[in-house]
Amino acid sequence: MPVLDEYLRRFADQHRRRGISSVYVLAESAQPERILGYYTLSAAEVDGQRLTEAERKKLPRYPVPCFRMGRLACRTDQRGRGLGKLLLGCAVDRCLKARQQIAAYALVVDAKDDVAKAFYVHFGFKPLRDAPLTLYLPLGQ
Repeated sequence: MPVLDEYLRRFADQHRRRGISSVYVLAESAQPERILGYYTLSAAEVDGQRLTEAERKKLPRYPVPCFRMGRLACRTDQRGRGLGKLLLGCAVDRCLKARQQIAAYALVVDAKDDVAKAFYVHFGFKPLRDAPLTLYLPLGQ
């Protein structure tokens, strides 16, 4: 996808250096210069009132800290191999490890369309009440 390719080529390193997001790349071991996919993570917050009713009752009334996966992309010629699932799993694992030192309630993503939304829902993400393409995955209690 051109927009995601452009991000990696033009902005990823700038964002990393400025502390805007961290970029994690999956490359072929035999050809490390061949990028198969990537994701980005950054800090975020969500108003607890935007979550499900059951979760709202357990959370404070001020914004809750979260992680945000700003981008998740795979090479188009590699689709169907499970790389998106692998990258998502790596992102969740990284957030769970970071959560041991820095509090965060959930991992938040912005799905670009209903197909992407279905991908995230399949893995347990829930849409925000007022933004159906913004989803979150609680990271445990």
